[in-house]
Amino acid sequence: MTLDKVTDIYDLQKIARRRVPRMFYDYADSGAWTESTYRDNTDAFEKIKLRQRVARNIDNRSVSTTMIGHDVSIPTALAPVGMTGMQHPDGEIHAARAAEKFGVPFTLSTMSICSIEEVAKATSKPFWFQLYVMRDRGFAADLIGRAKAAGCSALVLTLDLQILAQRHKDVKNGLSAPPKPTIANLINLAFKPAWCLGMLQTQNRSFGNIVGHVKGVEDMSSLGDWTNSQFDPTLDWESVEWIKKHWDGKLILKGVNDVEDAKIAAKLGADAIIVSNHGGRQLDGAAATIDMLPPIVDAVGDQIEIHLDSGIRSGQDIFKAIALGAKSTFIGRAFVYGLGAAGEAGVTKALQLLKKELDLTMALAGETDINEVGYQNLLTPPATARKVFVPKAKPEAKAPAKPRAKPAAAKPAAAKSKTAAAAKTTAKRTTARRKPASKKTES
Repeated sequence: MTLDKVTDIYDLQKIARRRVPRMFYDYADSGAWTESTYRDNTDAFEKIKLRQRVARNIDNRSVSTTMIGHDVSIPTALAPVGMTGMQHPDGEIHAARAAEKFGVPFTLSTMSICSIEEVAKATSKPFWFQLYVMRDRGFAADLIGRAKAAGCSALVLTLDLQILAQRHKDVKNGLSAPPKPTIANLINLAFKPAWCLGMLQTQNRSFGNIVGHVKGVEDMSSLGDWTNSQFDPTLDWESVEWIKKHWDGKLILKGVNDVEDAKIAAKLGADAIIVSNHGGRQLDGAAATIDMLPPIVDAVGDQIEIHLDSGIRSGQDIFKAIALGAKSTFIGRAFVYGLGAAGEAGVTKALQLLKKELDLTMALAGETDINEVGYQNLLTPPATARKVFVPKAKPEAKAPAKPRAKPAAAKPAAAKSKTAAAAKTTAKRTTARRKPASKKTES
């Protein structure tokens, strides 16, 4: 199938499955344990029904908006995805270029194949950088400094990977970058000639942000041991404060999927939060992010900008997230499938599909501006959003308070005597009117 025949993200997924080695395709297209949350993330979107409106002027539509003050052509950004450079040779560079040309942010992962510096060299506009906090806080501070030097315009701090959940497919495939030369891997690679040829033409085959930047980590054998020991289980809200001070720029907190955590994040003074469950790759059994979005918006939507990721496979999914209160969204697998299918052109195709689907959905829902989309576009707004959706009753108008009477001025003695006489006469007349008639005596 060629790109001109592709009609949705799932078509790109089919092409990527044929072109990308199994361990890297499975890395993107899988979840933790039973993968129940991974599946629920997409299933939950299908349960949301929209209101179909007709006979409304839907000319001159706009799907552009802003994310933390940055203009974007559609309300989405490319989420940080580890080892993107193994989906396609120099994958991070291809994705960053496509995002830049399309007018949406690209977020580079700490666990990228191409380094911060290489992506900066290959692009002309600032991109965003995602930080995993390691036990080696000196290395974390160094990564922040490198992101600053590269001109990154926002830091995305991931909070939900203090430890790595078990992902069965990754364990069975022996995931590594580059792939280990086992018999199974070599057989699989033999059926991926275009991928192999591309990897032979690049030097980027390992974790570019780590190898050569950490003492003692110079090759893949030492990298694996270092990485497995470095995810920091002590990461807490005080650590977030420490990172905020070191970064001193736009900060987005990723991995918030609980109302109480959202309240804490809002108080820390971050610029945005991403409602996320890591695409179902961490806590299996966690709620779908689109289900958690309404109560989080209800709790802190007036305090902090809220974005959403996990489960988005179409422009209609983006529309539903906006209708439920998200300012914008992040896509991971949706662009990774495009990247695996055709590099930069594939990512561009994915973004074009999402934009077209978003625009059509908005039009058929009777809206012309993505910034005006809201609960009114849903057939049944969620219960947690009722107090936002239902207009508040206007308070009843109160009668204006009567002004206090000013004290009467003192009257002369002659005036006082006339007033008293008049009052006495009036009292006599009133008494006479109220006096009952005399009753006749019964015989």
